[in-house]
Amino acid sequence: MAPGSVPVPAPRVAGIVDLLDRLDRAVASALAPVTGAEGVSRDGWRVLLMLARGGGRSMGEIAAHTALPAPTATRVVDRLVASRLAFRRTDPNDRRRVLVHLAADGRAVVERVCGRVERDAEAVIGRPATTERAQLAELLEALATAS
Repeated sequence: MAPGSVPVPAPRVAGIVDLLDRLDRAVASALAPVTGAEGVSRDGWRVLLMLARGGGRSMGEIAAHTALPAPTATRVVDRLVASRLAFRRTDPNDRRRVLVHLAADGRAVVERVCGRVERDAEAVIGRPATTERAQLAELLEALATAS
C-alpha cells in the first residue's frame, strides 16, 4: 500500500459468484487428471466436447466457443487431428470452408472422460434422483446460456 493511502475494504463477494468460482476450480481439478491421462489439454477437451455435440464445426466457431485466438484454436485442432481424435473435411455446402469433425477415437475419449468424471462425482455426492438431475441440468443450462 502506498504511503498515505487509505485501505479499501474487500468487496462483498456474492454467493453465486463465489460458488461459480469454486465450481470452476472443482471442474478443472476433476477433469485435469482424466483428460491428461488421455493426452488432451483443457482447450483440446473443450473442442472435443463441442465436436461431440454433433456436426462439423468451422475454425471460427471453435475459436469463438473456446474463447481462444484463432491461431491458438488452429494449433489445438492440429494436435487433435495429429492424435486422430478429430479430422477436417470440406464443407459440402461451401467448398471454400473446412469443417472439423469428431473422429471415432475422439468419441471414445469423450465417452471415457465423461464416464469417469460422472462416476467420481457420484462417489462424492451420490446419484441424484432423476428429477433432481433434471432440475440441476435446467438451472445450469440457464446459467450457461445467459452469458
